[in-house]
Amino acid sequence: MIISDNLNTYLIIAALLLVIGLYGMIQHRSLIGMLISSEFVLNGAALNFMAFNTFTAPNPAVGQIYTLCIMALAAAEAAIAVSIIIVVYRRFHNEDPAIIQDMKY
Repeated sequence: MIISDNLNTYLIIAALLLVIGLYGMIQHRSLIGMLISSEFVLNGAALNFMAFNTFTAPNPAVGQIYTLCIMALAAAEAAIAVSIIIVVYRRFHNEDPAIIQDMKY
């Protein structure tokens, strides 16, 4: 189902998702907030693939395959990030990203 018949509409929404995600990754002080923000960035990329697939691709399966790969990457990233967050929380009883700096030394 196409909501709009204009490619620019989808590109603007994808750019908005990218900007929201980047702002959230910079601004959030918790690891969970950063994880959610990275999901916004990946959703913006997936929306770009689907928009270009719908409006410009001769083969409609190409954009859908890329979007499925992005969704699989996002699921794997979320699983790994949550496991790292759990380990950090168990060790330091806090989820502040500054604590990870202490783990380096």
